[in-house]
Parts: sequence; structure tokens; C-alpha cells
Amino acid sequence: MSHLELRAQMTVRPGQLEGFTAQAAELMRLTRELDTHTLRYDWFISEDRTRCEVHEAYESEQGLFEHNEHIMAARATLFRDFADGHHMTAYGTVSQRLVDLSEVHAGGLEVQAFLFGLQPAPTAPGLEEES
Repeated sequence: MSHLELRAQMTVRPGQLEGFTAQAAELMRLTRELDTHTLRYDWFISEDRTRCEVHEAYESEQGLFEHNEHIMAARATLFRDFADGHHMTAYGTVSQRLVDLSEVHAGGLEVQAFLFGLQPAPTAPGLEEES
């Protein structure tokens, strides 16, 4: 698996939806303007607007480390003021550096190893082999 996929989950604090949404938009703006190795950074919110999930994909772990540098302050504001319960899951093999980073920013990392798929290895948008 040459790329890195992650899922981040969190809850929106009661009465903080407007601030949460504005801060999530700021994270998206920073990602669009500064990241160079991010393939996916999609935010989803539950129908009742109390839970959020972010689907992320990077060309490699280095892309995630770059992304982390760009959003560090804005993410800190998100969790200080508007969100709780940050949980992250990584799909594939991860380094100790990534495990350590997740301990600081998400209270740990659940890692899921690739078992089966339609392709011999998972693919991310933009990384498919050309025929």
C-alpha cells in the first residue's frame, strides 16, 4: 500500500455546531491552499449534526506529516472549543512516528491491515496505474 488512508471521528459539542462548521471550513481552506500530497480530505456530518467523520488519503505518510504542520493550530482550536472524542483509524502499515503523532493529537491510533479487495492492493484516487 503506497498511499495512506485514515478516518478521523469526533463529536460536535452541544450548542457549538456553527463554530464547529466554521472551524472545519478553516481546516479545509488550509488544506486546499497549503497541502501538496493530500489526495482526499472529505468531511461528513451525521443527520442529527452531532458526529463528524473525516476521510483522508495521502500519497504517503510524509503527506500526512506535511498536512499536520499546516493545520496544527486550527485543529487545536477545533478540539479546544468545538469538538470532542477524537478517534483515528489508519488503514495499512504505519510507522512508529505516525503512532506517536496520533498519541499527541488523537489519543492513539487504531490500525487496520489490508486483507482483501477488488484489486491486489487498495488504490486511492489519482494513484491508479496507467495501462
